[in-house]
Amino acid sequence: MSISVMLVDDHPLVRLGMAGVVSRQPGYAVTAEAADGAEAIDLYRRMRPDVVLMDLMMPRVGGLEALHAIREFHPEARVVMVSGSDGEEHVYRALHAGARAYLLKDAPESQLAECLQAVVAGRRYVPPDVATRLAARLDNDALTGRELDVLRFLAQGLSNKLIARAAGIAPGTVKYHVKNIMAKMGASCRTEVLREAVRRGIVDLAH
Repeated sequence: MSISVMLVDDHPLVRLGMAGVVSRQPGYAVTAEAADGAEAIDLYRRMRPDVVLMDLMMPRVGGLEALHAIREFHPEARVVMVSGSDGEEHVYRALHAGARAYLLKDAPESQLAECLQAVVAGRRYVPPDVATRLAARLDNDALTGRELDVLRFLAQGLSNKLIARAAGIAPGTVKYHVKNIMAKMGASCRTEVLREAVRRGIVDLAH
């Protein structure tokens, strides 16, 4: 019997493209499609596909939230997170939440084929380019918990004084953390820090 695959993406054309790639893999068949995480959770409970290819960023219910819900229902669920972002924080969060693999949307067809084979065989799959990003998240330059807090306050547009008040620390300590954040992210100003933080997936200025 064919290995059943569910596609989850809020863009119909993306689902159409993925369906074409999956259909060209011997032994695989797309059996369900969802336009957001909420629909994916419901369909998974009813259909129990063998593999889920799910977008990370979707309206209403995103990929990570859907992944958590699916794994609560079925801890052994084989979910591949598919994203347009190679930001190391996105990769880390997806794998830490239980995704079996992380693929970029511009990955070649051969990579998706390798990914499906690995996941069905019970292995994890992280392409070399994505693994490099993940290594950056885990190296010694990773931001500390306090630095992440300060960075998120920066993303809200708060001054050092307001950050100090919100975080319950001295303004001088905020300045120290901001300096460290800039050094670790290779930035020379707050604007560059935020741009890099968005690229890495650490903050989302749309929310």
